[in-house]
Amino acid sequence: MRRLAVSLAALAAVAMAVAGFAPGPSAATPSADNPSYYSLKLPAGVTIADLIRDGYDISHGHGSRPTVVATPAEVDRLRDRGVVVGKTGNVYQPVIRSATDAAGTTYYGGYHTTAGHEQHNAAVTAAHPDLVKLYDIGDSWKKTKGQGGHDIQALCITKRAPGDCALDSTGKKPKFVLLSQIHAREIATGEIAYQWIDLLVTSYGTDPEITSLLGTRELWVIPIANPDGVDVVAANPAEPVLQRKNVNNSTGGCPAGDAGVDLNRNSGFQWDVQQGGPCDETYPGTKAGSEPETIAVQGLLEKIFRDTKGEVGEPAAAGTTGVFLTLHSFGNDILAPYSYTNTAAPDRAALVALGKKMGALNGFPVSTGDAGVGYFAPGATDDWLYGTRGVPSYTFEIGPDSGSGAGFFPAYTCFTKTLWPAQKPALLYAARAAATPYGQLP
Repeated sequence: MRRLAVSLAALAAVAMAVAGFAPGPSAATPSADNPSYYSLKLPAGVTIADLIRDGYDISHGHGSRPTVVATPAEVDRLRDRGVVVGKTGNVYQPVIRSATDAAGTTYYGGYHTTAGHEQHNAAVTAAHPDLVKLYDIGDSWKKTKGQGGHDIQALCITKRAPGDCALDSTGKKPKFVLLSQIHAREIATGEIAYQWIDLLVTSYGTDPEITSLLGTRELWVIPIANPDGVDVVAANPAEPVLQRKNVNNSTGGCPAGDAGVDLNRNSGFQWDVQQGGPCDETYPGTKAGSEPETIAVQGLLEKIFRDTKGEVGEPAAAGTTGVFLTLHSFGNDILAPYSYTNTAAPDRAALVALGKKMGALNGFPVSTGDAGVGYFAPGATDDWLYGTRGVPSYTFEIGPDSGSGAGFFPAYTCFTKTLWPAQKPALLYAARAAATPYGQLP
């Protein structure tokens, strides 16, 4: 079953881009054959895990009824199985192509392409050498195969002093890390990273809180953890492609667009081969840490964070510093470890307490485990960092379940007016909390 459901118009636009053509400025209105979002109420004997194994694109399973991204034909098949399906919204919002789309730096009304992020990273590094250090932490899958691809880039932002931003854990400043767009189609997450970088570098010296943060913290950002996947998403600027995974097609046998590895199931902690086959959206890869993007991210985090945790069932040391946030879409939730099991993490009370502090600022509730809907995430990045090093680690699910700001492709106007402003105070609090994450801040 095909999960990368795109309209015929989207496929045609991708083909034109590959051939070297680009459609001119035009208004795009979602067509009737596009996939939409549907809530699910399951009959007895059918589980979310069953639907995922059968190839359905279950996009969100925390905090509310799970949501499926489905075409009309897939909806009919679900109803034949006794699943109660209710449409909650369209995947695509109307957008107007702009001149910047044609330049290859933005798409879908203002979201930045991988090239746009790379240009931005270079520009802020050049403009603020006293604040920003840019690292190449590894290669994307396509680059490892000599097929183009990208470097995985990370920025360290701080008022730089000797020893700051080193690729080791000896630095004196506590570290806050923001990771975005590990799932390529979750486009608001990369844009939050973009705006966060700009907020930090432009506010230093004028905003007292941010000036203090940059003097006392290292603020690390990995804006695009899945750059090859983002290239696929942005290939059609008006109706982005629903690419979740990286583009590793080495296993073969998948329909066009269905190959790849879910990088948020590929970490070296609680990796689970049962998460899906090579064509499934949650395919965890051939082994834990099989993907170069995973190796790049884990490699950086292993270098900059001290290991303060023993076995899986043991708590982190009381003096642990640092906070890690990985941004996903959607559902307006904060997910605290663990997400691979309903068994409570040894630091669950403290993790939830910090999560609630952040949630009080962005309006998101906090949950752990599968939140009662049977949607686990073994091999997730945040579980890996907390489980192996004790660093408090969270997933933010950005965006509501319905409306023009919902889903994987929210209208850019919703992003600028609602989604980004809602996250700024939570990110600033997380950065402050990095000094004493298992303590209580005011």
